[in-house]
Amino acid sequence: MWQARMLRRLGTTVTMCCTFAGETGGVLRHLLDGEGFDVVAVERDGQSAAYIHDRRGGQRRSIVETAGSDLSRHVLDELYGQTLRVGMDAQLVLLSGPAGDVLPAEVYRRLAADLRSCDCCVMVDLAGPRLDAALAGHVDIVKISHEELLADGRITSIGEAEIIAAMRTIRDAGADTVIVTRAEKPLLMLTESDTILIVTNPIMEVVDTSGAGDSFTAATAAEVARGAEITEAVVLGAAAGALNVTRHGHGTGDRAAIHRLSRLVHVVPYGEDHEDHHPPRIGLRELAEMFESE
Repeated sequence: MWQARMLRRLGTTVTMCCTFAGETGGVLRHLLDGEGFDVVAVERDGQSAAYIHDRRGGQRRSIVETAGSDLSRHVLDELYGQTLRVGMDAQLVLLSGPAGDVLPAEVYRRLAADLRSCDCCVMVDLAGPRLDAALAGHVDIVKISHEELLADGRITSIGEAEIIAAMRTIRDAGADTVIVTRAEKPLLMLTESDTILIVTNPIMEVVDTSGAGDSFTAATAAEVARGAEITEAVVLGAAAGALNVTRHGHGTGDRAAIHRLSRLVHVVPYGEDHEDHHPPRIGLRELAEMFESE
């Protein structure tokens, strides 16, 4: 949802393939109708996942979270078929994971393999068994965070050498490009030619970090779908992720501001003194003044 929202903010035509169940599903469908993207929905029995957050104090506080009902074989087949149909006409297919275990990991292997056989560009924002499954089907781009690498046991520390080794393992398992985001630290990218790049973005004053990763993924996907080179796409992604932390909403941000902020993103080969390329911390006032001066 947050990725689809950011894609629309960047002027990309988006189709979301998903399922809806129960009263929660009806509410979600109604909310999605106003987002500006197409929804290919599979109606099903049971309940959709839901959460309630209290943000009255300025921070997100989880009140309750419920997992959705498992998908039946019939529903899963329908969702798979609809996703494959829509994907074959798209410039890029972004596969993301739902909360809980309602969708079997094996679905990602099948989708990745079938979409690639139809000459589709496949990007995944996955971790754990779902990532392993997608890699078995082969994908073009993998985006994963260093927290997810730790949780999966792919790394035991956040040292760059260990992260890079894990990136190569992921690449060898079935990916062309691997991107690892590291919160406020510069992200790492392993290209198909085995080049390691450091991508730094301005350090913004944080209001809410939730959704920054989704904004990065979506902006990167939007640029790749337009035919941009992956490095150029990641620059815009880094800017979108940086801007999102200055806002309370997930997957939000002004399109013009994202493009202007991307001018402050630096890309250098790994091994250079990339600390010198990290821009200073930027507050909202400084950012606004920079934009007004243009």
